[in-house]
Amino acid sequence: MLVLPSSLTHDTASACVQMLLQTLQSDPGNVVEVDASALVRFDSSALAVLLECRRASQALGKGFVVRGLDTRLAGLSVLYGVQGLLPDAPLPLGASAPA
Repeated sequence: MLVLPSSLTHDTASACVQMLLQTLQSDPGNVVEVDASALVRFDSSALAVLLECRRASQALGKGFVVRGLDTRLAGLSVLYGVQGLLPDAPLPLGASAPA
């Protein structure tokens, strides 16, 4: 599972996407899951990072889902018209979505 940091903005997006893509390459599963539940400070660059991870997952023939997407970031995905590209996966039992 790929895990987003608590802060993901334009200043950190390049480093974050590089780290995530390295992790994605070694993920043995058929579906790449991204845990976004820790993400609390972000800008639209977070969408770009998620979309790049999705593109890389598809290039490897893997599915792609996002867990714990902040409602504000989900709103940005609607605003930019990319919400269908970031499928949501239910949180595991016992976990709660960020407030």
